[in-house]
Amino acid sequence: MKKEQCEKANLFGKCPFVTTQQLIKGKWAILILHELSDGPVRFKELQRNIDITQATLSSQLKYLEQEGLIKRKVYPEIPPRVEYALTDIGYSFTPVLNEIEKWGMKYIDYLKEKNKEKSVSANS
Repeated sequence: MKKEQCEKANLFGKCPFVTTQQLIKGKWAILILHELSDGPVRFKELQRNIDITQATLSSQLKYLEQEGLIKRKVYPEIPPRVEYALTDIGYSFTPVLNEIEKWGMKYIDYLKEKNKEKSVSANS
């Protein structure tokens, strides 16, 4: 089904593919979920690890928190310390992240092989 048809049919929460796509939309969602899969991480550490602007990270974190995939914990300290972690439903996405990583590595190998073949035929 085309994206426009899915949106018109309001399939979020009904179709697993549309629902998942909507939850992990955006350039950074998968990377953020991956960074949090090993445990809680502070904002600045996330920003440094992903190399993302503060505004973009803040926006993505708010969205993922609103959707229930991550949780935010503020410690009553001065200066304030804030950590982000996966919720139970967010953590259940970890096996999917692992499979995405495996597939990504296979595709990287494919690209290397494809480029090697191109260079061999160009040198022939």
